[in-house]
Amino acid sequence: MLTRRKLGRQGLEVSALGLGCMGMSHAYGQPDDAESIATIHRAIELGCTFFDTAEVYGPFTNEELLGRALKGRREQVQIATKFGFVIGKGLFAGADSRPQHIREVVDASLKRLQTDRIDLLYQHRVDPATPIEDVAGTVKDLIAEGKVLYFGLSEAGADTIRRAHAVQPVSALQSEYSIWERNLDDEIVPLLLELGIGLVPFSPLGRGFLTGTAKRAEDYPAEDFRAKGDPRLQGENFDANMRIANLVREIAEPHGATAGQVALAWLLQRKNDIVPIPGTKRRSYLEENLRADSLKLYPDDVKRLDGALTAFAVSGERYGTAALAMVNR
Repeated sequence: MLTRRKLGRQGLEVSALGLGCMGMSHAYGQPDDAESIATIHRAIELGCTFFDTAEVYGPFTNEELLGRALKGRREQVQIATKFGFVIGKGLFAGADSRPQHIREVVDASLKRLQTDRIDLLYQHRVDPATPIEDVAGTVKDLIAEGKVLYFGLSEAGADTIRRAHAVQPVSALQSEYSIWERNLDDEIVPLLLELGIGLVPFSPLGRGFLTGTAKRAEDYPAEDFRAKGDPRLQGENFDANMRIANLVREIAEPHGATAGQVALAWLLQRKNDIVPIPGTKRRSYLEENLRADSLKLYPDDVKRLDGALTAFAVSGERYGTAALAMVNR
């Protein structure tokens, strides 16, 4: 069974590893609802109780899937979902965090998830047109009403985090963070420590790249996000970035572990309030990922992984232009 962790100082306790559910319905090939539901049920059996979704995944269908899968199991789990994207004009078309819109999204999400409360509600992307104080105040009211238990932000900048936290304490920041994506190290990680905010890294396996199983962008089907949306898998970037993937695999071999397990163990050993949410829709990958909770890396392993970006610079941005414009603001 997985160990448990507290996300920040606000009291939210979850499994040490969560399950990112986006790929079950969105961005990564064709859905397989039966296997996805079986994967969710297997996660609960293994002690993984923290499930991550959002209204925009599908859109809407991922929350509906999770609601069906968790029927009769709601008291065993913690659900995180998100508001804040403009839906219907394509992903990254814009942000909308007007207070009334937040309320509308929460009510709709509760229905799709077949629940009476959301354990952790994130603002998915910061909306420059809506003061973050208004956003935090609205979530504070929803917490008082019992519809939401804890407040989170995603891909927010330091000033936004600080201002939001002053209105309604933030329990967790969800942002991309991994061996090859260290954009949070200089400013955000120290701020989270200061304010007592947990970190939930998404794409902790580099969208599969750090497992050593990723393909070139052109080898993915058109409906897969990685075909066009991940510059690090394209052309010369792919070849250059294989040096990091090879390092992770090299460290994994003496442990009898997989590269993915090493990537997750590295995160788990950094701080005790980091909870990665690797995504999968297959039971086999889920079981492999969860075994990272029992993998203990040697100090020299950690040192080499910490220095990976010094030894091998990452080639390519982590997103395309439109998506990059919506992060760290």
